[in-house]
Amino acid sequence: MTDFVAVADVIGTYFDGLHHADAGKLATAFHPKAIYATADETPLLYRTMDEYFPVVAKRVSPASRNEPRRDVIESIEFAGQNTAFARVRCSIGSKDFIDFLTLVRTEGAWRIMAKIFQITERQT
Repeated sequence: MTDFVAVADVIGTYFDGLHHADAGKLATAFHPKAIYATADETPLLYRTMDEYFPVVAKRVSPASRNEPRRDVIESIEFAGQNTAFARVRCSIGSKDFIDFLTLVRTEGAWRIMAKIFQITERQT
């Protein structure tokens, strides 16, 4: 498996976890010490994975509301053998997200180390 495919697979797991509000699935995509942040909330929203996963687990999933999936990988770049960056888009409810995901390869596996995102309300 190429690194590009391996990173795309991690992002696919990430999208699945969001769509199904599955914190366990997200835990396989994120590094345990990853960060989650956005400046679209005041003050800056910053969470550890221990803080983020319970929030996801309490959500009503987009899948259970029969929402269509709106997720796409816009780009993946590599800085070297163990560092990658992805720009992705997805939607949950009426909100659209642009996520900047930084990934690291540790112990032979790619994991998301940081999720920094922008939120906009989708115009219907």
